[in-house]
Amino acid sequence: MSDPKPLDGLPKLRTLATFVAPHWRVLLLGLLLGLLANAASLATPMATKWVLDALGDSAALTTPIATLVILVVVGAGITLWQWILLGTLAERVVLDARTSIIRRYFAATVGALTARPTGELVTRVTSDTGLLHAASSSVVGLVNGALALIGTLVLMGVLDPVLLGCTMAAVIIVGALMATLLPSIGKSQEAAQESIGRLGGVLEGALRAIRTVKASRAEARQGDRIISHARESAVHSVRAARRSATVWSVSWTGIQLAIIVILGIGAWRAERGLIDISSLIAFLLYAFQLMGPIGELTQNLTALQSGVAAAARIRQIQTIDAERSQLHHTRPHEGGHAHEEPLLILRDVTAGYAPGTAPAVQGIDLHIPRRGHVAIVGPSGAGKTTLFSLILRFLEPQQGELLLDGRPYQTYTHGEIRARLAYVEQETPIIPGTIRDNLLFTHPDATDAELQAVLDAVRLDEKIDSLPDGLDTSLESSEVSGGQRQRIALARAILRTPELLLLDEATAQVDGLTEAALQECIRDRATSGAVVTIAHRLSTVLDADTIVVMEAGRVRARGTHPELLADDELYRQLVEALRIAEGHAREGTRRGGNALTAATAT
Repeated sequence: MSDPKPLDGLPKLRTLATFVAPHWRVLLLGLLLGLLANAASLATPMATKWVLDALGDSAALTTPIATLVILVVVGAGITLWQWILLGTLAERVVLDARTSIIRRYFAATVGALTARPTGELVTRVTSDTGLLHAASSSVVGLVNGALALIGTLVLMGVLDPVLLGCTMAAVIIVGALMATLLPSIGKSQEAAQESIGRLGGVLEGALRAIRTVKASRAEARQGDRIISHARESAVHSVRAARRSATVWSVSWTGIQLAIIVILGIGAWRAERGLIDISSLIAFLLYAFQLMGPIGELTQNLTALQSGVAAAARIRQIQTIDAERSQLHHTRPHEGGHAHEEPLLILRDVTAGYAPGTAPAVQGIDLHIPRRGHVAIVGPSGAGKTTLFSLILRFLEPQQGELLLDGRPYQTYTHGEIRARLAYVEQETPIIPGTIRDNLLFTHPDATDAELQAVLDAVRLDEKIDSLPDGLDTSLESSEVSGGQRQRIALARAILRTPELLLLDEATAQVDGLTEAALQECIRDRATSGAVVTIAHRLSTVLDADTIVVMEAGRVRARGTHPELLADDELYRQLVEALRIAEGHAREGTRRGGNALTAATAT
């Protein structure tokens, strides 16, 4: 899935506002605190003028000095409160953004997630959301800075309109330069984040395949490829830093030059008696104080540009396709099902992974009975995994329909369908945590007795009992073989027997004795429910009730092992390629507990 086109201007600000809006009360309080702090700050030069006037008139200094001290202390306290308030707000906004993205990930369709590198998805949660930190309170800072700037200019006008004209000229020039430079900061930040996302995706893939990388002596090449993305990000970040530094330098230098001009013109006017010395000093204090609101405006505008860039990337994640969690038109299934009715029906199903590409499966007609073992075999690319993706509703059909209990899939939510299925992947991922955590992943309320029963079924009970911490052994710190991982995954799947058990080569990484035990487990489950197996080794399906042969996305043939061996050329080729003798597939292996063996082809 491609990302939506980048947003410009107001739409980006609206996206950023969606994260800040829920905290409007805190923002309002922060704004009020900022106004009070600004009022104290604006009153300070006037209090200073009061002190100077009292000194010139030989009046009492106690009241003006006390007023000046109170303004400074109160202003500092209010500013501290505002900083703590807005800092807390920023962390909450970042948390809300991360929460929304994470929930979107787990609600998204499998296709929408697998279309993006995992590392990039992680970057959106960690790096992009971090840019919202400063941007979340930038609106308050902008309002406070703007009001402080206006208030300062108004009070400067009260003191001397001529000097105010000089100040306004400097402010207009600085503002024009900032307006020219600030948009480029946001573009550079967005480009830097895009590079970081690519870096995360490539790095995650390289680390996942680190054994292959090292075995291929490709460490330097992979490192250079990843570093190139880091350098690209650095180039954009440096460009943004340069723009920010330029904005700060322009604003600082402009005000400093304005102060020099004001000082010269003010001294000339004071010499001619056109302005009091106390008023000139107060005006100069306001001129120095201009750096506060201008600096605040610069800082918050820069943060806003970064936040807008982050918001645009976060919006891309929020628009990815999500699975439906509710169906308003669904009516409950009434009555029981007839025993002869298949559990699952695929009727003329065609499906593909991307628009404009050839379908991965075409015209699939398949019935899965409520009990029994159905094996799916075929060469690589035949469509076996796509068939499982359709059953698990990771993929939607382009044509045809799937029926569960006689009802179309569309009348169920994704969760309702998967609650009746269990799935063991070929790669057999282990969930970070303990063995107990993995076994309880689907049914967290299962009892220890239930866990012990499924461990016994997959012949792992003695192994687990021998570990120092038993079920509470961490899989991250212990060595677990590929076969043991598959058995843990299978135990997790058969906990509380599902109506349909889907196994993607469940015996691919186990020894012969363990394979025989797992085959016995599969046979046992097939007596009480449906088991569908994708097999890359035919030894796992010789005793299946039905074998479905797939080729080029279509069902080529179906039947028992003897029937297919006699009637289907492709099936014979598969058997011959794996050197499995027809003579070893005797009738006793269909229900017995003997291990299946390989031999020479007929």
